[in-house]
Amino acid sequence: MTQAPLLAGLAPPSVIVAEAFGDVDASLLPAERAHIAGASPRRRAEFTTVRHLAGRALAGLALERPAMVPGPMGEPAWPDGVVGSLTHCRGYRAAAVARTSQVAALGIDAEPNRSLAGGVLARIASPAERENVCELVEAFPDVAGDRLLFSIKESVYKAWFPLAHRPLRFGEAAVTIRSDGTFTARLAAGADGSGRETGPLGARRELCGFWRESAGVLATVALKAWHSRAPIP
Repeated sequence: MTQAPLLAGLAPPSVIVAEAFGDVDASLLPAERAHIAGASPRRRAEFTTVRHLAGRALAGLALERPAMVPGPMGEPAWPDGVVGSLTHCRGYRAAAVARTSQVAALGIDAEPNRSLAGGVLARIASPAERENVCELVEAFPDVAGDRLLFSIKESVYKAWFPLAHRPLRFGEAAVTIRSDGTFTARLAAGADGSGRETGPLGARRELCGFWRESAGVLATVALKAWHSRAPIP
């Protein structure tokens, strides 16, 4: 049975997504094989699949995939002029790319649709975010709202890191999740560590995004387009 798209079609048309609901038999480049040689079979399969998907997504931009050996913080490498993001969780893998002329920042994440361990929500969420999660769960009782917030913050981190080259703490992104499948993430002033009011995202310091739940998986996309707000598909 063919699975319905999850991240594909969730982001604006300027973002190219390739996804799979399991691992694929694909080849790695020599540097990638050397990097992953000592990993478990499961980790090697995930690593290989998301890079295969990255190649498919880049082909949508008429580009070839470079060697994608993770950087010091685990970040993947992308061709010049491209922003991209990878994600995988049990039963799902995806890659997303866009040209920097259209999208300034891009992050994706996928998580199992089940609640976080006890105490985690209090560590990652502000009181306002916890209230937002409670409201969301009332509207969507089958959605693990705390895990969705975690996924959104992961997407925001992945979008932010290539711009600032520093970790983004959970409390530095104030997230508002809406029941229409969208969200916004407002970053704290000086979140890039400079102490400046403006930074890589400009004066608004805001990312928009989209979320979806299907077949037990939560998927999120965070992005900053060069216009004020990305169109909702």
